[in-house]
Amino acid sequence: MRRKALRSYQSILILRPDLDEAQVDQALEKVTGFLAKYEGACLKVEKWGKKRLAYRVKKSRFGYYLNIYHTCECSGVASLEKDFKLYDLILKYLVIRLDEKELTRAMDREFEAETEEKNDKSPDKKAEAKKAEAKKAEAKEDDAPEKSAEVKEVAKELDPIE
Repeated sequence: MRRKALRSYQSILILRPDLDEAQVDQALEKVTGFLAKYEGACLKVEKWGKKRLAYRVKKSRFGYYLNIYHTCECSGVASLEKDFKLYDLILKYLVIRLDEKELTRAMDREFEAETEEKNDKSPDKKAEAKKAEAKKAEAKEDDAPEKSAEVKEVAKELDPIE
């Protein structure tokens, strides 16, 4: 008997804008249930939050975005999309198949974002950045009179009328 292959996918869902965090979490659990029904697994979930849509979708100008990286059977994707379409909290959806390179890049991007956030939170680095900006501003102010005098000299040399 042939074994069915699990492939990696990225699903972007736009949920109704009037949902609060608890309802978004419930919708996410239901979507995870859809994935489990087709022998898939949720690898990573990104909540992008409430954003303005480019055009109205089902009489809504805003939507709550979810980005889900998951695995699913090849034959179950059409049924998964059908479930997304029938679920009343989802305004729009898009399911994209990913190859291994794209999936690893997406997983690594999460790790890089977390390390940057940890580095940005340290108070020493914030203080150092402020000092560096102040030094740059002082240097620009000091160089400004010298540059303007140089510009005037060059302008006199190039101006044949005087």
